[in-house]
Amino acid sequence: MADEPAEVRPGRAGQVTPRQPGAFSLAVDAMGGDHAPEAILDGLELAAERHPQARFLLVGDEARLGGLLATRPRAAKACSLRHAPEVISGDLKPTAALRMRGSSMRIAIDAVAGGEAAGVVSAGNTGALMALAKIVVKTLPEIDRPALAAIGPSARGDVVMLDLGANVQCDARNLVEFAVMGDAFARSVLGLTKPTIGLLNVGSEELKGDERVRQAAETLRDSAFGVNFRGFVEGHDITAGTVDVIVTDGFTGNVALKTGEGALKLMRDLLRQVFTSSVPARIGYLLARPALDRLREWMDPRRYNGAVLIGLNGVVVKSHGGTDAIGFAHAVDVAMDMVTHRFNERIREGLAQLGVAAPRPAAALKE
Repeated sequence: MADEPAEVRPGRAGQVTPRQPGAFSLAVDAMGGDHAPEAILDGLELAAERHPQARFLLVGDEARLGGLLATRPRAAKACSLRHAPEVISGDLKPTAALRMRGSSMRIAIDAVAGGEAAGVVSAGNTGALMALAKIVVKTLPEIDRPALAAIGPSARGDVVMLDLGANVQCDARNLVEFAVMGDAFARSVLGLTKPTIGLLNVGSEELKGDERVRQAAETLRDSAFGVNFRGFVEGHDITAGTVDVIVTDGFTGNVALKTGEGALKLMRDLLRQVFTSSVPARIGYLLARPALDRLREWMDPRRYNGAVLIGLNGVVVKSHGGTDAIGFAHAVDVAMDMVTHRFNERIREGLAQLGVAAPRPAAALKE
């Protein structure tokens, strides 16, 4: 990739102005999110330092971005600017977002679909991003449905969980494909060589769960993934770190995600109440502060910012809308890891290793 600074100058909507031609590592929706575009550019300032060879296609309001980039030298060097006259609001319905071809999110996604960028990062409207990604970028030919994946903390290190809401209903084939994609994600982003996989169920016994879960488990046991497949896991195994990859349907995964977020908030609130309840408690807080600071850093949600819609013809990362520069930089880190470590190629390799595809119910075949 070119190392020369990008030339930022006025242009039409959809017109790129890099100094030298070539593919971009990532397209970035500069206008999506609660604190855009300042938090986005601050995040890119951090990301450009971490990934000095990366090139970013920054999409948004040229008049605002040009001046802001001038005060962020590392981001300015790594970015080329493309104007987008429209912004998808946080409450806009996905169907309406699909019609806004001049939005910053749409133009950034178009760059991925056209092969100009390897991936896209946006802190904008989640429903709109998922809809646009599925329709514009499209699903890999080998994958039936894309899934939403994210990284979370556990007692033994970070874990990958999917699906987190993209598919409320799944069959056995979908769960098997999620396992393959989760394996590729753990290898690419967490750097694991042999990630272990578990299917989330109501119990760990082989006879537990419905037919689709048991069918998916049988397929995984009989495949090349069998050596790393640990069978069924339960809800407490998520935070225990029993396995590296938790596989489930989108309904269950989303409930588990929101429950975990609520539990973390409750823990923070209770700690605050305990340490402010009396003078001795405040003194105890001062003594425990170094350990609490380490805990706060470990549990910082910004470390886990960046949910990924996987199974598409490109990398699509959704940053939390309310994140700051540090959180957005982490989302860029996730996207860059996926691009650098051949994420989609790993998925294809994993599907080839399955040897046998999970059978699909007759009803699903008719859809």
